[in-house]
Amino acid sequence: MERWYNKVAVVTGASSGIGSACVVDLVKAGMKVVALARREDLLKALRNSLPINLQGNIFIMKCDVTNESEVLKVFQWVESSLGGTHVLINNAGICRKTNLINKDNTADIRAVVDTNVMGAVYCVREAYHQMKAHKVDGHIILVNSVAGHSVPYFPCSSVNIYCATKHALTAMTETYRQEFSNDGTNVKVTSISPGAVDTDILPEGFRQTPNVPMMKSEDISNAIVYCISTPPNVQIHELTIKPLHEKF
Repeated sequence: MERWYNKVAVVTGASSGIGSACVVDLVKAGMKVVALARREDLLKALRNSLPINLQGNIFIMKCDVTNESEVLKVFQWVESSLGGTHVLINNAGICRKTNLINKDNTADIRAVVDTNVMGAVYCVREAYHQMKAHKVDGHIILVNSVAGHSVPYFPCSSVNIYCATKHALTAMTETYRQEFSNDGTNVKVTSISPGAVDTDILPEGFRQTPNVPMMKSEDISNAIVYCISTPPNVQIHELTIKPLHEKF
């Protein structure tokens, strides 16, 4: 991680779960971290939970990644105040309780698509152009899911459009890899696909199922740190992480 010391990381969905774990690990590694989320109170609590000497390297900003103008404003601030983005952890993601066949669920379905897909499009685009403008060999992480490679069967609930949005991230990762290379840059892109992680995004019925192996958010953050720590000539394109004895 020495190459990233004092460099700037932007983390979306930073108020809880994998996002907050990434903020902590990256700050401890010596990076300046811009933590984005809609729940500003949780961002403040996260910053205050760290030692005083580390709190100055966390910059919290309220941002809804589905709102393109808010995303543009945040990255403009990163550019003017911190000199641009070196690492992007695109972690923001949601799931809604409904079925695709249900009526009157348009708002829920659109919220998932706008957050999981369009939010990533906005953030990756802005981060990449800052990296290119400053000739930074940056790294973009897309927090994906095993659901982005197959559709797990949950008898207790449906994950509706969620799997489709994660499949989109899988395709986008390869598209970005090709575009970054064809554009003459050394910017890396990595898809991280966890299995079950004990966070609020899991369906309630799934979390209440007894004896289901799950990972912690810190397990995924550790993997992300590993990916961005690889040598300049190494790009981990896809990393799938499952808890031991996972059944799907």
